[in-house]
Amino acid sequence: MATGQAALSEAQSETNPRKRVVNDFSINVATVNGSGSQSANSVLLKSIFGMGVPVSGKNLFPSNIAGLPTWYTIRASKDSYVARKRDAEVLIAINPETAKDDTMALPSGGVAIYEENLNLKQYRDDVFFYPVPFDKITAAICPEAKLRKLVKNMVYVGAAAQLLHIDLAVVENGLRKQFAKKIKVFELNFGAVKAGFDYAAEKFTKQDPFFIERMDKTAGKIIIDGNAACGMGAVFAGVTVVAWYPITPSTSVVEATTDLLKKFRVTPEGKATFAVVQAEDELAAIGMVLGAGWAGARSMTATSGPGISLMAEFAGLGYYAEIPGVIFDVQRTGPSTGLPTRTSQADLLSVAFLSHGDTKHIVLLPGTVRECFEFGYSAFDLAERIQTPVFVLSDLDLGMNNWMSEQFNYPDKPLDRGKVLSAADLEKLGGFARYKDKDGDGIGYRTLPGTDHPKAAYFTRGTGHTETAAYSEKPEDYIAGMERLARKFENARTLVPAPLTWKDGSSKIGFLAYGSSDYAIRESMDQIKKEYGTDVDYMRIRAYPFAHEIHDFIASHERVYVVEQDRDAQLASLLKLDLPAEQVVKLRSILHFSGLPLDAQTVTEEFATKEGL
Repeated sequence: MATGQAALSEAQSETNPRKRVVNDFSINVATVNGSGSQSANSVLLKSIFGMGVPVSGKNLFPSNIAGLPTWYTIRASKDSYVARKRDAEVLIAINPETAKDDTMALPSGGVAIYEENLNLKQYRDDVFFYPVPFDKITAAICPEAKLRKLVKNMVYVGAAAQLLHIDLAVVENGLRKQFAKKIKVFELNFGAVKAGFDYAAEKFTKQDPFFIERMDKTAGKIIIDGNAACGMGAVFAGVTVVAWYPITPSTSVVEATTDLLKKFRVTPEGKATFAVVQAEDELAAIGMVLGAGWAGARSMTATSGPGISLMAEFAGLGYYAEIPGVIFDVQRTGPSTGLPTRTSQADLLSVAFLSHGDTKHIVLLPGTVRECFEFGYSAFDLAERIQTPVFVLSDLDLGMNNWMSEQFNYPDKPLDRGKVLSAADLEKLGGFARYKDKDGDGIGYRTLPGTDHPKAAYFTRGTGHTETAAYSEKPEDYIAGMERLARKFENARTLVPAPLTWKDGSSKIGFLAYGSSDYAIRESMDQIKKEYGTDVDYMRIRAYPFAHEIHDFIASHERVYVVEQDRDAQLASLLKLDLPAEQVVKLRSILHFSGLPLDAQTVTEEFATKEGL
């Protein structure tokens, strides 16, 4: 009998949880940074996915050097919940430094699969323990000492697969795909998986209630991270200039973009039709983006909060001179360096008003990896149509973690280059005024450098200017230009992605949120209904400026809880600036800013407390 079995049986007798827990639990893999565990964790995640079970994976890693603790949580959910779960029922303990604390964090009745030398069973008598000699097994199957650290990780994949009843053939198939071009690497890794699987089968009689069983809820779906999806969207949008400076957690946006550009933006002769430039800093990067955008190229950069701070002056130039460009901001926890490998939504206000003076930027707010792709694509259309920098605001959780998604749809609309005049247009018109609002939407017409017509040239002004782009410090010219920019921004409400709504509007209470908070909120809505019998309507905001539907949603409810992952209620603050005074009093805040991804239970508990349930 596994350690803790007697105590657990006694505890279970009251609530009858002897029944199997199938496809509804989380696994916490505790290792050290730099140990090569990422590949093994990915195999375990994709094996559960291969069993047809909805799954998500979240990596909690340190910001410093190799050897520090790292955790990877895998959630299997028959109900397709993919937000972080506060507690993990199954622990795979490999790191000696955190093993005791990780074990103590298990709920009663949990499972610990661990390196036997750690002797974790001394700490609990209400947990199922499965000690595995990972080091001994690894040494026996891997003669090369330098590879053992990596192979050891695959041993725990095999042991977990056997104990959780994951089909070994599914694990093998996933490994074959991962190492399709490296047969020897596959053989070594699968040998390690098989060794762990066989050891657990021989030595343990399963006592715990946790099982993975086949379902059919992943057919046609993919697993991808948001950064890769953003990069894919940018390539589909026709990006040709990428300027950047490396920073966690946005680096992989550019890496994914670059990989795809190398594959799809090369002539038959092998010549690149794109430019990817690592600038000396973020200020230089956005300067290059705006220069390329002015010249007619679709251009982008990717950064995080500290980089956003450095980009402020050039962002203002792009706004006032009306130059297109796309900036992906994958948010992390600040201020300053803060917690650079933790997630946050605390850049919203700084991005919305980035620069000095009266500046307002268009901000897209993807909430799924599919939207990372779609908004990564549409941001370029909006930037050129509205002639302004457009920010795509993601976060570390959405950007760097693995998410299950519907497959992406191939774009079915041509690129929208906006109001660009050709030589033929100029010949017909006889000229144009760069900053003149001819159509009443606040957007002027522009030409691209090299347009072969004597009337094509104009000055691009970051200083005060008239509608013909002539220098001016006259108050009436400045006011007219600023009012036109405000009018352009106001009209953008109808051009940006509209919000999405869940529920039928019958409740007096609403939730508002954006981004990766979505998954926790929708799960929380089910919890609130089940535990308190209360319905809550929910609207997810997908862009700033705020669509008129958001005003209508707030007006139709007595109380609206704004759920966000920052300390200072930035989304609520931005809404208050936008709403009529009589609607502002309806807003309440539910805030989460620990750096960990938002979980449903946090939302449910905060809501219940504030509602007095």
